[in-house]
Amino acid sequence: MENLAVVDVLLVEDDPGDVVLIKEAFEFNKVHNALHVVSDGVEAMDFLHRRDGFADAPRPDLVLLDLNLPRKDGREVLEEVKADRELRTIPIVVLTTSEAEEDILRSYDLHANAYVTKPVDFDRFIEVVRLIDDFFVTVVKLPQRD
Repeated sequence: MENLAVVDVLLVEDDPGDVVLIKEAFEFNKVHNALHVVSDGVEAMDFLHRRDGFADAPRPDLVLLDLNLPRKDGREVLEEVKADRELRTIPIVVLTTSEAEEDILRSYDLHANAYVTKPVDFDRFIEVVRLIDDFFVTVVKLPQRD
């Protein structure tokens, strides 16, 4: 039996329907990674800094980040994470409905590792999540955890 390390993925998503889809995609694709979910940018930063109820949170190996979030939007989260010496090496995939060129450019300008538009078709959505997982978990060499 292979002894594969579990990869911790932080999903920052405020749409409960999209959270369910992403969870189902992980299950459908038999992804054994630990999926942690927060619903806004403030919670995302608390999780990443292990504060306010997230003291035991693991350092994520990958963040899936929606842009349009309550309290603190994804652009602000991306900017804060990539400006933080302790957090900047965590890969962030922007996973959003926005196809606006300005959002794409701004996300890469803020050092997003990838920008993916959420498909509306369920089968395609599952395939996209599988591809993200394959790439960032199987193909890419991630930095060592703290």
